[in-house]
Amino acid sequence: MMKNNIFVSVQDGIDEPEWISKIASFEEKILEELKFDGEEISILFCNDEFIQNLNKEYRNIDSPTDVLSFENGEKYTDEDGTEWKSMGDIIISMDTLPKNAGYFDVSQDEELKRLLIHGTLHLNGFDHGEEHIEKGVEPTGEMLVLQERILKQLSDIKIF
Repeated sequence: MMKNNIFVSVQDGIDEPEWISKIASFEEKILEELKFDGEEISILFCNDEFIQNLNKEYRNIDSPTDVLSFENGEKYTDEDGTEWKSMGDIIISMDTLPKNAGYFDVSQDEELKRLLIHGTLHLNGFDHGEEHIEKGVEPTGEMLVLQERILKQLSDIKIF
């Protein structure tokens, strides 16, 4: 199996969380579970103001959200002759993360992993339509069922 290029960054002016170094290896596990390789993904952690501006500009929704995915899907060949699929960007709000965890009554670790899986599935063409994860409700659509299955399979890995 080839490997993936995973770039992780934090919005300028925000302190890097201590767990940031664990994000790329967890993302690699997600891609392994999905049997995806040769992918390039960028993950940015930001605040609510930053993600709200993106949400307003690209989705006409003037409020912060937990995660946004911006698909790219273009292929390119690097200087070594390796072909990569530039899948796109995952943006996660570090302000909304603890709010979600509290609402869903889960750890921030679990919620962060859910958001990473969710964003990765969107970059790979999955869509959940109007269905969203709801407290106490089992998802029925393909994307969210797959998301929760992967989350369960990777539950022993701790980021926080």
